[in-house]
This record gives sequence, C-alpha cells and structure tokens, in this order.
Amino acid sequence: MPLATADLEITTTDDFRQTRGQELLDRYTWTRPESDLAYTVEWVPLLHATSLPGGPVEAESYLILKDELVTRIREAGPLDGLVYDIHGAMSVIGLTDAEADLTEAVRAALDAVGTPDGGRPMISAAMDLHGNVSRRFAEPVDLLTAHRLAPHEDAWETRERAARHLVRCLRDGTRPHRAWVRIPVLLPGEKTSTRLEPAKSLYASLAEIEKLPGILDAALWVGYAWADEPRCQAAIVVTGEDAELAAAEAEKLARRYWEARRDFVFVGPTGGADECIAQAVASTKRPFLISDSGDNPTAGGAGDLAYMLGKLLSNDAIRSGKVTAVHPGITDPLAVARCFEAGVGAEVTLSVGGKVDANHGGPYELTGTIEALQRATEQKDRAEGGAYDRGVDMAAVKSGGVTVILVERRKPFHTLADFLGPADGGLGIDPRTFDLVVVKIGYLEPELYDMAADWLLALTPGGVDQNLLRLGHHRVERPLYPFDEDAYDTGAGPDLTAIQLVPLA
Repeated sequence: MPLATADLEITTTDDFRQTRGQELLDRYTWTRPESDLAYTVEWVPLLHATSLPGGPVEAESYLILKDELVTRIREAGPLDGLVYDIHGAMSVIGLTDAEADLTEAVRAALDAVGTPDGGRPMISAAMDLHGNVSRRFAEPVDLLTAHRLAPHEDAWETRERAARHLVRCLRDGTRPHRAWVRIPVLLPGEKTSTRLEPAKSLYASLAEIEKLPGILDAALWVGYAWADEPRCQAAIVVTGEDAELAAAEAEKLARRYWEARRDFVFVGPTGGADECIAQAVASTKRPFLISDSGDNPTAGGAGDLAYMLGKLLSNDAIRSGKVTAVHPGITDPLAVARCFEAGVGAEVTLSVGGKVDANHGGPYELTGTIEALQRATEQKDRAEGGAYDRGVDMAAVKSGGVTVILVERRKPFHTLADFLGPADGGLGIDPRTFDLVVVKIGYLEPELYDMAADWLLALTPGGVDQNLLRLGHHRVERPLYPFDEDAYDTGAGPDLTAIQLVPLA
C-alpha cells in the first residue's frame, strides 16, 4: 500500500482473482498427478486470491476472504500441513500487520482441526522478497522461504521449495528451529535487484547457507518500501534442525546486509523525466526504454499519472513525430469509454489520467487519433507468477509521435503480448517498432530487458516514488536507514542478534 492512500482506489474482492478446487490444483506442477509428490501427498485445494498491487484492501473484503479461507480449513481437516502462498506486503484498512492477522487466524483454524494422528499441522510459507516478516507473522509459521531473484524469475521455484520443505519435514517428523532477525534498513526494490551487487552476492549466498548440515532454508526479505507500517524493514529467517547454527548464520547474513546498506544502487542509470527523454531522443539505440518508476502499478502505483505523457509531448522531436514513442498503461476508464464511442480513426480530445492520483500534475488534455481498440480478454496468470491480469478494455491514441495506450483498469505491460494483444487480434502494437518505449515499471521484466537496446530508470513522482524521503513515512520504526542516514555510525551498530523462535509443538 503506497503512502498516499487517499490517492488510490480501495481494493475490494472484485479486484482479486480467486482460485479454488481443481483450478487451484492445476495452478502448481507439484500438485498434479504426474508429480513425484503425488505418490505420497494428497493435496487439498483451499483458496488462492491475488490482485494487482494497489490501494489498501477494504476491511470488509479482507474479512470475506479471510473467513472463507478459515472456513475451508476447518471443513477440510484434519490436515498435516498447509502450503501458504502469500506475498507479504498486503495492507488492510484498520490493520498494521495484515499478514500476521491472517496467519494467526489460519494457525488457529489448523490447530482446531489437527492432524490425522492428533498432532499439530505445519505451515510452510512461500513469499515475495519484497514482503514484510514481523515476529508476529513468523511465530505461527513453521517454515519460511522467499524468492531469491529480482525480477522474480524464480517465483514458481520458490513455491515448490516451500512445498517440498513441508513434505520433507512431515515425512521425517521434524519441526525445525527458526532464527529471525530484523535489520533497520528499508530500500526500494529498484535498488535491490539481484542483477547487481551487493544483492547479487547476498542472495546467491542463501543456497550456500542451505547446504550446511543442520540447515534447511535461508531467506532474506528487503521489505516493502512504499507502505508506512512498523513492520516495513528488511528481515532474515534461517531454518534448520541446528538452532545455534541457524542463529549464527542469520546473524552473519544480517550483518553483511547492514554493512552493505550504502552500496545498493539503482538497477540502471537514472535521471529525471526530462533528462531521460532527452538522452533517449539523442541516442541511436532503438528501441530505447524508459521506466516511469514512480507510477509503477505492479509496485502499488495508481497507474493513472499522465506526468510522463506531458513530458514526452513537450519534447519537440517527439511532438513533431521525428522521434516515435509508445507509452502504455495510463488508467482512465472514462477516456477509454469515449474512445470506444468514437471508434477507430476518430480524432478525440480527452482528459487523460490524474483522476485517482491528482497530486502530480493532474489530467493531461490529449488530442489525437484513435489507432486501435481492444475489448477485455481473459488471460491466465503470468508465467513469472506476478500480478493477475483479468484483461481490460484498451485504446491506443496517437498524438504527434506518441502512441499512448489507455486502459480501463490498471494493467502492467511486461511482455510483447501485453502490447500486441491476443492471437486473434487486439491492439497489435509492436513496441519494437518505436524509437522509445516508456513503461510504467521499475526494473525491467525479462522480456522488456531483452528487448531494450538501452534503457534508463526515470525517477518520476508518484505513489511509489524511488526517493523514499519525499514520501513522508511517519509510522515506520526508527532509526531506519535511509531515513536516519547517520544512525549507529558512532556506535557498535544495531542489535542484529537472532531471535530463536521455538518450534511449535
């Protein structure tokens, strides 16, 4: 949940893709009949709900999903364990630690049904490394692991690791110890990509720690930078049968992260919007990609800022059409509806964007020609396990050298298919044919990264501004780097002693 919650639409149950029954079993490879685990495990589908990050979840909607999950657990029991596929950065109106609240309810429901032999079921959590792990959240969970790559090309691997850890512990009859450390550092995801040091080495070391005798898993969370809650900071959990070794490894990893806090850099070259556009226009490398990072919908941005659109059309070369650009993903349902009313080929004047987040320039008056229209088409989960895209109505409008893609509901543009549309038609816009591609994103997802001849990360304003100091955090625990840049500089540093969480009986 970004800080400027007044500038974001509330997330409700309608925003969640909800999966149950056989569809949920089909979601994972390790739950299918051909998996080697099928011979030893009976998987019981409960509920999976996911939405594109955005505004805080409405309390009533959260309770509806929470109550259904708890009810399904009670009706499905007894159960030996639960694979907990959870992100870790959900904000709910009225709660300061939504995942902990949910996990306590899940734990209580599991304890109520018990295992077939009268024991206590285990929980194995698979998480996003941009999630938050408070002690309250970690206490009821037996096993915790997280992605080790950013971008999250290992999302499905992480889920399978959590499942296999659970099966292994149940088979061996073990309940591992967990060593938990919080680190007073909060960094934006675009400074913690595992493509670059120091994150690259820190995350690579997790597999080495895992190989140690007595250790089962090591996980590192950078936290979610664009929420304002006490739990938002980095954390480490090392899990294993050797409690002392787990604690020692957690402390060493925490110290390495702390000592490297000033070494984290943006995943690519950066600049202000005008600076990035000028460099891209002057470059001979095509296509040249620019990230509109402050309004990234997959990080929780409103997705309706027209800030970059205005900057593009204020550049003479782009406005004249000498240089072409495509700028996808400005959310504006009213503008999209007007385009459908007018039809392809019509010239329209639209008030674009700035209706949800009105604090960064407001709407932009766009006059242009409607190039293409596409009705919403149901789509499946993205291969990388990211935000679900239910399909949206889209309209492409050309003004000068800019083709802007308007969407009725927030939508990421991470792949060629997002631009081109479904196989049977759609927008048919190929970003590779433009000089500039300006995407509402932070670090580039794999297809965009491979497409880019060159790229820049524009440090634009918005709900997920990369400059955390501009956002006005006031509920995070202090001191916290980078808000307190010089904290601990004259002492021994923060207390990074691992807390050993006692295995649940």
